[in-house]
Amino acid sequence: MTGSIFDKLSSGDAKTVKGAGTRVTVPEGWSPINQGTGSDKAYILLEGEASVRKGGEEIARVGPGAVLGEMSIVNHTLRTASVVSLTDLVLLHYTREKFEKLLNDVPGFRAALDDLARERIGG
Repeated sequence: MTGSIFDKLSSGDAKTVKGAGTRVTVPEGWSPINQGTGSDKAYILLEGEASVRKGGEEIARVGPGAVLGEMSIVNHTLRTASVVSLTDLVLLHYTREKFEKLLNDVPGFRAALDDLARERIGG
């Protein structure tokens, strides 16, 4: 599992990022992100565990502090993987517009996402 986005942010930036999201709950077995769909939203996982799947095969498990769906927003592409909840999840939901605003307005957020992306690819 990669680290938590909140561990990479200043307390002020973390408060801004948390405040911009809408808290939602997702039941076990549900898929908030589906491979091949448009990039209209992103999430930050607050509680629970999820499986990241590409072509139906699990490629990672993620827990609290994981950012979900951000790469397709950043890269302006379709989703490259699905996310399936392994437990009930508590998430912060961000529309594409809110997420892009955070990237522009909170430089530490963009830097933290870049760090997490490097961790994912082993760099």
